[in-house]
Amino acid sequence: MKKITLSAALMLLAACALLAAAATAGTGGIQNTNSGKTEGGTSANANAKANANANAKANATRGSAKMSSDTKFAMEAAMGGMAEVEMGRVAAQKGASDEVRQFGQRMVDDHSKANQDLMQVASAKGLSLPTALDAKHQADMQKLSALSGDKFDKEYVGMMIKDHKEDVAAFQKESAGGADADIKSFAARTLPVVQDHLQMIQRIHDKMALRKSGNLKTTTNANAGAGMGANMNSNMNSNAGGNMNSNRGKSNKNKNSNTGSNANSNSNM
Repeated sequence: MKKITLSAALMLLAACALLAAAATAGTGGIQNTNSGKTEGGTSANANAKANANANAKANATRGSAKMSSDTKFAMEAAMGGMAEVEMGRVAAQKGASDEVRQFGQRMVDDHSKANQDLMQVASAKGLSLPTALDAKHQADMQKLSALSGDKFDKEYVGMMIKDHKEDVAAFQKESAGGADADIKSFAARTLPVVQDHLQMIQRIHDKMALRKSGNLKTTTNANAGAGMGANMNSNMNSNAGGNMNSNRGKSNKNKNSNTGSNANSNSNM
């Protein structure tokens, strides 16, 4: 009886041990499952935050790129405006033709005003504009200063045509698609002035080409010849009319004289 009771007790203890082990294993599995869920949620949140930060940086970069485009335009416009003023002063003094000297002075006047306008816009934004010519424009100034006469006019006019074509394109682009409202407005109100400059210098270039080819003188002489021809025709017509009137007067006098003589002769008879 004791042996049976001892065996039963041992079996009961073994069963309890198995139950305890199973319970412990189940609890660990549940804890691991919950832990996995927690880790997965944390990872998802981290990814969401990373994506949000990346999108924010991308948007900031795009906005910065637009502002950089406006800033670049302002910097280039300031540099080009300074160059136009400096080269205009040289042209006003050294130009061989009246047209070139007058155009140079126009550059000084108009671009000085535009530069002042742009400086005020930039100052309000805390933007520092260049205050001295860069190496490229300094080289252009040195090249012009070394020339004189017709060679100076040709080089200066060529530079102005090239520069103002580029200026018109840049001002059109900024006035149409600028991101900064103030810089965009500056471009829009300055564009007509730059376009007018391009038309002026193009006319000067065309006139210089005609003068060089001799066609400008030929045209002038032809007009003068036409005027002389008109005067000659007028004089010829005037003389012809006067002669005809004179001959008519003489004919009438002769007729009256003959009629009077015939009447007197008949009276005497």
